[in-house]
Amino acid sequence: MSRASAAELGRLRWRCRRGMKELDLLLAGWLDRHQDSAGEPELAAFARLLEQQDPLLMAWFAGRGSPEDPGEAAIIRDITDR
Repeated sequence: MSRASAAELGRLRWRCRRGMKELDLLLAGWLDRHQDSAGEPELAAFARLLEQQDPLLMAWFAGRGSPEDPGEAAIIRDITDR
């Protein structure tokens, strides 16, 4: 498992800033909890998740569907299970 650089984590953290405060908190919270333990595949899945539109993310967090990407789906489950 390789650790992400401070610059990579900074870019991910910036991308957690969304148009909805709720999403900011959910996404940045996941990054706060996993930044030291997540491997490259998990961080890549998180980066892909951040490419999704806010309404779609909110629907997934509300339990209305889930991403087809297994890595993204795992992150959504991790966030909603908390």
